[in-house]
Amino acid sequence: MTTATAPAPAGTPGTDTPRQAPHRWQFFRAGGVDQVVFRNGEDIARLAELDQKLWVALACPTRGIDFDARTLDLIDTDGDGRVRPPEVIAACQWACERLRSADVLLAGGGTLSLQDLDDTRAPGADLAKEGRRILDLLGKQDTHTLTLADIADRGEWLAAMRFNGDGVVTPATATDDMLRATIEEAMRTHGSTPDRHEHTPGLDRARAEAFMADALALRDWYARGDEEGLLPLGARTLTAAEALRAVAAKVDDFFARCRVAAYDLQAVVALNPSPDAYDALAGHTLDANVQPVAELPLAPVTPHRALPLSGASLNPAWAEAMATFARDAVAPLLGERDTLDEDAWQSLRRQLAPCDAWIAARPDNALAGLPRERIDALLATRDALLALIAEDEAAEHHNRLLTDLEKLLRLQRDLRVLLHNFVSFKAFYRREGAIFQAGTLYLDGRSCELTVQVQDTARHATLAGLAKTCLAYCDCTRQGEKMSIVAAFTAGDVDFLFVGRNGVFYDRQGRDWDATITKLIENPTSVAQAFFAPYKKFVRLIEEQVAKRAAASEAGSQAALQTLAGKVATADRPVDAGAPAKSPAKPGPILPTGSRIDVGTVAAIGVALGSISAVLVGIFGKFVDLGQWIPVALVGIVIAISGPSMLIAWLKLRQRSLGPILDASGWAINGRMKVNVRLGGMLSQTARVPPGAKRIAPDPYRQRHGLAGALAVTCVVGAVLLLAWRMDWLDHRLPPRLQHDPAASSAPGA
Repeated sequence: MTTATAPAPAGTPGTDTPRQAPHRWQFFRAGGVDQVVFRNGEDIARLAELDQKLWVALACPTRGIDFDARTLDLIDTDGDGRVRPPEVIAACQWACERLRSADVLLAGGGTLSLQDLDDTRAPGADLAKEGRRILDLLGKQDTHTLTLADIADRGEWLAAMRFNGDGVVTPATATDDMLRATIEEAMRTHGSTPDRHEHTPGLDRARAEAFMADALALRDWYARGDEEGLLPLGARTLTAAEALRAVAAKVDDFFARCRVAAYDLQAVVALNPSPDAYDALAGHTLDANVQPVAELPLAPVTPHRALPLSGASLNPAWAEAMATFARDAVAPLLGERDTLDEDAWQSLRRQLAPCDAWIAARPDNALAGLPRERIDALLATRDALLALIAEDEAAEHHNRLLTDLEKLLRLQRDLRVLLHNFVSFKAFYRREGAIFQAGTLYLDGRSCELTVQVQDTARHATLAGLAKTCLAYCDCTRQGEKMSIVAAFTAGDVDFLFVGRNGVFYDRQGRDWDATITKLIENPTSVAQAFFAPYKKFVRLIEEQVAKRAAASEAGSQAALQTLAGKVATADRPVDAGAPAKSPAKPGPILPTGSRIDVGTVAAIGVALGSISAVLVGIFGKFVDLGQWIPVALVGIVIAISGPSMLIAWLKLRQRSLGPILDASGWAINGRMKVNVRLGGMLSQTARVPPGAKRIAPDPYRQRHGLAGALAVTCVVGAVLLLAWRMDWLDHRLPPRLQHDPAASSAPGA
């Protein structure tokens, strides 16, 4: 039992502050690591006092494990996809602050009574009120128990309400036609924001305030137009100013040209269009409104000439604009006239200059084109619009409380499971199903329960290989879905595990997947398996060598047969007459037509076989001379062959651990988490006939040993008889000539 002392709160100097009594923890030991036991809610409430060196895990991913992803997202406050001790501690403290007793967190089930909430403190009291409100909305006025099912779909239900707390109002939110029109106008000119429900376009506070600010700026601009002298023609002044602005640059150009012509008559020709300019226009189909014509002066330039406001001498491209100018500006301010001299032009500009400056100061925003009456109507709905948004924002308080209720219910259901798979690995070592276990793989006559989901096989294998465990990486497919897993084979032999072998994988939801081995990391599964490994390797090497020699011999035979077949097929063909005749072979020594084996070779082979036989006979003789030590010698030979393999296997099995496998999957394992032989035998179980079952018939296809079996039995019996004869155990039963030590058998008392 271990004790931990809580940090003392800072007190006032000179004042004794009572210290919190140290919390007494209880531990169990598994996998070579001390792991904490959560007995009651007090253990959860004071989890921050537990030394993190005693935590089994220091981080885990929020995806790829058999745990509710929504709960992990609520615990993962920084949203980085990983859960760490500070976040687990914060979740425990957050839940304990809102409950009367933390023992509720160990009950599980996702059910919470309103009486379990601590209404003496604000967080718990607010949740109790919101829970009562939710039950009333669901028509459960007589119920005081809130379930996760009551909360799970309430978020979407509340989002569909008129005020859902997102601060976004849609045209449908407004009940007044004028307010609805204002919202639509603001969305048109300032954009929209999707509403929480079905992403309906709506208006938020920022856009509404920007819209009203633009409208207010336009209203102020219109108000400055009411000043005396700014609008000499009243409302028609704006029209007159616009008409003057449309032709001002061109009229100034005309009078400037006339002043230059008055300065020097020789400039008249240059200031008017040249014949070449007209020649360029003559080559095309003319339109009075085309740009080249509009660039010509308003009228022919002469010294001190008045500008015609109409007539044939006026540039046709500007005829319409000049007519509007004469009607809206000249006639109201200067009276009806056909021409306009420069003095009258300057007088006209002076009269409209204040209005022109006012127009230039018009706010350049999205509402600039709206009339004054429309601006006033929009501003009239300003308070109602902002109040509508404020009313929607006020509902966000209920949404936050609803999220807190969901979080508390999920923690009540899942926190115990997380603690037993994060702070300790109780769920794994008690075989209750750890959250990192992906399911069960059935392959090669056994089931593997230690399976982990993998994202990148190559990257995972680099680190997981340090676990000293036999690992098989499999690709699993099911109805178009695909995932990768790694399975640990911790019992049985691995002789028939190879890439490409198929099996069936069952995930934690009971769904079946087709599994195929894609990568294998070989390691011993037991010392017994390592005992037979050298002999299996020796037999495998012999089989491979025999297969190679047989393949080479078969290839040579096939080549000889092909050569012979070719000669037989061409034996009846006539000799080519054009081919040069071969010169007769020179006479040589006559060779024998029989066997070509050299006598010396035969003699050498005989000598070699004799030497080998002599060595074997000598070894056998020395072995027989050992007498009663023959069993010890046999044991020594076996140890010499299997001992190194068994020693290596024993060392690897001592180092076999779960840590590297989980670290490669994104976990941060704090201890080694050993997987010993006993635990490995539980995680990988081989096929066995159930207790009480019996075989009703022998195997008709069993292997028949025949002569080989009889010879093996004969050799064993002969070796036993030879050992008994060598040890003088049979002398009293054998005739004297066959006895090993006749003198001993004839002695008195023999």
